[in-house]
Amino acid sequence: MADVVPKERKILVAVDEGEESMYALSWCLKNVISQNSKDTLILLYAKPPRAVYSALDGTGYLFSADILATMEKYSNDVAACVIEKAKRMCREQADEVEVRVESGDPRDVICQVAEKINADVLVMGSHGYGLIKRAFLGSVSNHCAQNVKCPVLIVKKPKCSSSGTK
Repeated sequence: MADVVPKERKILVAVDEGEESMYALSWCLKNVISQNSKDTLILLYAKPPRAVYSALDGTGYLFSADILATMEKYSNDVAACVIEKAKRMCREQADEVEVRVESGDPRDVICQVAEKINADVLVMGSHGYGLIKRAFLGSVSNHCAQNVKCPVLIVKKPKCSSSGTK
């Protein structure tokens, strides 16, 4: 019987500031990536589009260029921090790690990148929003599950019980 040659898979993991995405990454590292695999892990962070920071605030005053630049720097710092934390988590288990930071609505960005890189699987966390919040915000994971061509693995972070009973 011939040896099975491991397939080189592209595993796209969407990360953000939330604990849920870091849990999904950790779960992926333990359960999806195999030790001597040829898998490439692609960490994707979707930066909110700059349009979110309108030049006008709610009172009709114009934001100065300094404030807009500060907001942009903050957004870049958050992205760098999230990616650095994710890369640290990957050091032990994954040999091949790529990083992508894209601007735009996470729903669109994740779907577009999954398509562009021809991902074999998309791994993402679930924020576990309730019905009402999800109706207003929309579920990024649900949108991606409906729109990407590759399999989508949505990892739910277990809820910690707040009571002291076992």
